[in-house]
Amino acid sequence: MTVAVLDYGLGNLGSVVNMLKRLGASPQVVTTADEVSVAERLLLPGVGAFDRGMALLESQGLIAPIRKFAAQGRPLLGICLGMQLLLDASDEGARPGLGLIPGRSIRFRDRPGVRVPHMGWNRTTPLREDPLLADLPEDNRFYFVHSYHAIPANDSAVLTTTTYGEPFVSMIREQGTMGAQFHPEKSHLFGMTVLRNFCSL
Repeated sequence: MTVAVLDYGLGNLGSVVNMLKRLGASPQVVTTADEVSVAERLLLPGVGAFDRGMALLESQGLIAPIRKFAAQGRPLLGICLGMQLLLDASDEGARPGLGLIPGRSIRFRDRPGVRVPHMGWNRTTPLREDPLLADLPEDNRFYFVHSYHAIPANDSAVLTTTTYGEPFVSMIREQGTMGAQFHPEKSHLFGMTVLRNFCSL
């Protein structure tokens, strides 16, 4: 199970690589378009601001290779900011996203008793069956750190929702392109389950 982990300057690569190794996978940290083009599976991590992430991908010539990779149906998983970069745009910035899953990300609404960012442990509720969710128990817990959340254009792209003041989309998928708003590499057995399923696709 070989997984290419994209290093474009934003992301907790060490934790992701270590978790994949614990699963018996063979993670390869990649940085170039050529490496993306030959990958079997691609993991797009990310922390920080939307525009910064897209600017780094653009400056390193990675946008077109990622889009081609996704168009070929190969498994692609975006994590945290990486999930939001899969969308068309974000209210956080002005740059266009990768446009792999129609939609945009918006900021959590300010409301009493709900602090932004959403930080800490929370559960996901699946809306449909999917191989990415195989063996994931109903009583799951994942670690989140984010101020923005995805609004896919198509309801069919939503895999799971999570509630933080209001329900929001926590996992998305269209064909081989997938996203998780939480950090599976920090989410113990539940995160390992999601990553194991991804490696099996």
